[in-house]
Amino acid sequence: MKQDLLAYKDKEWTIVNGNRNLHLNQPIKRYMTGLDGLRAISVLAVIAYHLHFRWAEGGLLGVEIFFVLSGYLITDQILFEWRTRSGFSIVQFWIRRMRRLLPAMIFMMTAVALWFLITDFSRLQELRGNFVSSLFYVNNWYLIFHHVSYFESFGPPSPIGHLWSLSIEEQFYVIWPLVLLIGLCLAPRRGRLMLYILGCAAVSAIAMAVIYEPGTDPSRVYYGTDTRAFAILIGAALAVIWPSWRLSDNVSSSSRTMLDMTGVLGIVMLFILIGQTNQFDDSLYRGGFLYLSLITAVVIAVLVHPANRLERLLGCRPLSWIGKRSYSLYIWHYPVIILSSPAVSTEDASYMRIALQVMVSFIMAGLSYRYIEEPIRRGTFGTSLKSLRRSGAGSQLGLVVIVIAIILVLTSWKTDSPDPVPDAPATVSRESVQTETLQSGCSAENHSAENTGHSAEGEGVTAIGDSVILDAAPFLEKQLPGIIIDGKVGRQMSQAEDVLDGLRAQGKLGHKIIIELGTNGVFNQSQLKSLLASLQDSRHIYLITTRVPRGWQNTVNDNLREIAGEFQNVRLIDWYSASENRNDLFYDDGVHLKPEGAQYYASFLIDAIKQDKTY
Repeated sequence: MKQDLLAYKDKEWTIVNGNRNLHLNQPIKRYMTGLDGLRAISVLAVIAYHLHFRWAEGGLLGVEIFFVLSGYLITDQILFEWRTRSGFSIVQFWIRRMRRLLPAMIFMMTAVALWFLITDFSRLQELRGNFVSSLFYVNNWYLIFHHVSYFESFGPPSPIGHLWSLSIEEQFYVIWPLVLLIGLCLAPRRGRLMLYILGCAAVSAIAMAVIYEPGTDPSRVYYGTDTRAFAILIGAALAVIWPSWRLSDNVSSSSRTMLDMTGVLGIVMLFILIGQTNQFDDSLYRGGFLYLSLITAVVIAVLVHPANRLERLLGCRPLSWIGKRSYSLYIWHYPVIILSSPAVSTEDASYMRIALQVMVSFIMAGLSYRYIEEPIRRGTFGTSLKSLRRSGAGSQLGLVVIVIAIILVLTSWKTDSPDPVPDAPATVSRESVQTETLQSGCSAENHSAENTGHSAEGEGVTAIGDSVILDAAPFLEKQLPGIIIDGKVGRQMSQAEDVLDGLRAQGKLGHKIIIELGTNGVFNQSQLKSLLASLQDSRHIYLITTRVPRGWQNTVNDNLREIAGEFQNVRLIDWYSASENRNDLFYDDGVHLKPEGAQYYASFLIDAIKQDKTY
């Protein structure tokens, strides 16, 4: 069966008649429209993920699909030139890559910089490190060394925060041709070369699994070139053993059917993973990304084969159009979404805003592809500019850009001006938050009848949490005198057990415990279960859902709801639902509470606890 699909000799690359130039006896490259469809699926998944659709929580896997595809196509091209031209020009390869990738990115970055120059110059200054590192394709390492989380960061997101993946790919483009040419000299047999490449991929995948710490922010392994290289290398290994220019469409009916069934199964599995994967699943970093990469390699192997019939479906005009512009769409969609989204929103998703964001992303991608990328790649940029001037289309193009700018302003407009967060304690990444701790206990004597008119109702109540509980602490202490509050900026669920052990040792752990955690990032379910199991001797425990406009919000709340139902002494206080459509309660980061919001929060907690029959 394999020889039916691929003809080769072990020591040399023999080209089958179905894919060669019979006059020159040389292999020929063909355009594979099925890969455009795969590109389209990938970029649409990423866009859906950044639009926070619940059904596309695994949309970040689209980047991994791009990595595998890039590894395959680049290696396939290098091997083609190496075998047909008796050599390979690394310098020319680098120039082609720069002409293909750099202009569109510079165009987008210039537009974003001009936007901030006009609307928020201080923000432009804050992001200068991101701009410079992205320009030199080292943004992923810049984010790692500056402890910028992809998953657990506060404050306004960077509109160029998605360029880390392009840095990984460009680093591959710089290093891989040199490594591959050395490998071709040392291991002329394709089978041995493929094994070497897969060995390197295994090292990378193992590094991701070892470096990743369950229940913690996975940004280090998510950004790292060393921990993401396996996807690109798997694609490269496939290109060595399954080069597109050696495949023949002269295959049996059974082989064709096998190809199609394998491709359909692979694509279905990709859709399932995109729909069911969660970015915080521990399994994603301990084999999940590797599993996806292998499935993607299988799909690519099918789509590059000239005998496959899936190409008719994935190569259809809409998917082909999107696939050809997938790079432009990836470049533009994220800044469009970030710049046109309000900083604070406790309302359901605005489908009108989403429709406008998608429309603008497609328009900008189309303009970039037509007037920037293709002319520069083909060396006709100057001619295209002259033609644009002569046709008068330049003024029309300028009008389109002005309309787009107005749309962006209108979709992000709010009736109230942004409110600064006092001291902004949690508007930075988790690694660099302040570490001061507030711990206060109020006795009945301190809050006597002159303040409350009754005995201390907070005796025996202990609350632990992060900066949100600190916002509400003065109001909780006033309404529940005697309550013990232990809050710390940036606190994670993984730290809760140590906090409670300390309070227990000091005799300050009450029989009613409020746990407000999850604002600063996701937690492992086993961490919370272990914590609750250690509190079985307590009379009652209250878990509070979180309101934080970040990717981990739904995961945190789902975990809290699920685990609360597993313990008889645990009750859930749903702050997320109570704060819906209440933008007026929050500062501009959408997390921290204004004074009136903190008072509302405290009253809500107290009412929920008192309504509990066991109180």
